[in-house]
Amino acid sequence: MIGFRKHTLYVIAILFTALFIGQFGSAKEKLLTVAESSDFTATSTYDDVMGFIQSLQVMTPHLRVETLCMSTEHRAVPLLVLGNPLPSSPSELRGDERTVIYIQANIHAGEVEGKEASLMLARDICLQPKPPYLDKLIILIAPIFNADGNEKISPENRQNQVGPEKGVGVRYNGQNLDLNRDGIKMESPEVQGLAGNILNRWDPALVIDCHTTNGSYHKEPVTYLWPLNPNGDTAIISFMRDTMLPRVSRHLRDHYKTLSIPYGNFMDFQNPEKGWRPAGPQAMYLTNYIGLRNRMAILLENYAYAPYKTRVFGNYHFLKSVLDVCHSQSHDIQRLVHEADKGTIQKGMELSSTDVFAFTYDLKPLKNPVTIQGWEMEVIPQEGRPWPKIKKTDKEKKYTLPYYCDFIPKKTIAYPYAYLMAKSDPAIITKLQQHGITVEKLTAAVRLEVESFLIHNIKGAGRIYQGHRKNSVSGEYQTANRDFPAGTIVISTAQPLGRLVSYMLEAECDDGLLAWNFFDRLIVPQWGDQSQVYPVYRLLKPRKFAKIALPRTAQ
Repeated sequence: MIGFRKHTLYVIAILFTALFIGQFGSAKEKLLTVAESSDFTATSTYDDVMGFIQSLQVMTPHLRVETLCMSTEHRAVPLLVLGNPLPSSPSELRGDERTVIYIQANIHAGEVEGKEASLMLARDICLQPKPPYLDKLIILIAPIFNADGNEKISPENRQNQVGPEKGVGVRYNGQNLDLNRDGIKMESPEVQGLAGNILNRWDPALVIDCHTTNGSYHKEPVTYLWPLNPNGDTAIISFMRDTMLPRVSRHLRDHYKTLSIPYGNFMDFQNPEKGWRPAGPQAMYLTNYIGLRNRMAILLENYAYAPYKTRVFGNYHFLKSVLDVCHSQSHDIQRLVHEADKGTIQKGMELSSTDVFAFTYDLKPLKNPVTIQGWEMEVIPQEGRPWPKIKKTDKEKKYTLPYYCDFIPKKTIAYPYAYLMAKSDPAIITKLQQHGITVEKLTAAVRLEVESFLIHNIKGAGRIYQGHRKNSVSGEYQTANRDFPAGTIVISTAQPLGRLVSYMLEAECDDGLLAWNFFDRLIVPQWGDQSQVYPVYRLLKPRKFAKIALPRTAQ
């Protein structure tokens, strides 16, 4: 009798397990993104994305959802946290050897492949009996970063791109801002949320930002790029450029049969062999901004002229290739970012004559050329426009050409020990703290030898750009002893974000806070046209003085 009961229980257990597995498989098959369920003719609305996430949550213990930010139009932007075990907060990761990876999609809401691919990826990780990657990685995903722009879906948007035929959203957010130009001024709730709730809170070692490019014609459906600004940690730049991303590209080709090339465009369409190059190294672009924070970043640009389904799966397989590589090199990644932080702090404490900050750059090609599988092109002049219309022909052509993406420091200045602000504006202090920068103030007066910048000319741009008339300045540096009273703001470069500190506060940086108008009312006199001193002084020699950290501004 006992044997019969055991046998019966065994049979019931088998049947229950089979039923569970069947339901699991069935649920997985039924849980589709809008791209999949529409046979790749449509993309997800905000409600579609939230519904997908809610359905996935009830199927897995490996997913938690946080709020990245509230958008201008009052939408809660979701952040997916994937883990096994799942941490309830970043504080639980102290002493945890897992590496945090952050995937961001839909920053430009007309570029929707990353949104669909990242949802597919979350599903395909979480619904496996033994979720891949999560033994060594914590994966964060923001599938609909620009939720407001996403809701303007129309077939009239991005008509030069191949699908989806039912339309996509728009590039800008609810403030009419391009979120990939907000890395320094940080005026959008989305990028403020990125800094406060992801970068400063979870501290991902790698950020992947998903886009779609409509530039030059080529066969490769995936292009990619690393941080370009040479003021960032050169070891991280070299590792990503020379080791990590070439390995990802090979893995993508060999395991997922998808071709990829470094991101760029022909420098001269009438002479394509002249070279291939990406955009600039400015930190308003988020990939470059992440690099200045001593973290790794990948710009993923899907190819707009490939079919929509090809783009979605290209994005999906690229993300999987990155995770495959990160899973095998997680310790190397953590070591590099740890050494970058340590080196930045040490650099600020022990200045040498070779430590400089670069304002301008020479652009040089990499040692190895890039090979692009494309077509011969027809260049058609357009009357009244400075650029021609480019039309690809039916004749295929392989281009092997120099890749101009090595930005070499040209005009430089000595890297300082600290910056002191003689005139403080609460908005500037808040802005620095939003980035995660430590801001201090003197608790006793001190006399210091400092370098100041005397502005001879400052001019706002004739065209409004991202809500600003960006400044260009010229002037000269002067060294003198100056008395600084108690309460003077001090921003040290001997902190993990020291490189970002210099980028934001240097007078001649074309992408810093002075360029973005944050100091306008402190330097432009109401009357007269006399020269003004930029109220941020550079301390070039280490000095000890009494100071205290300001409390963090609430995010």
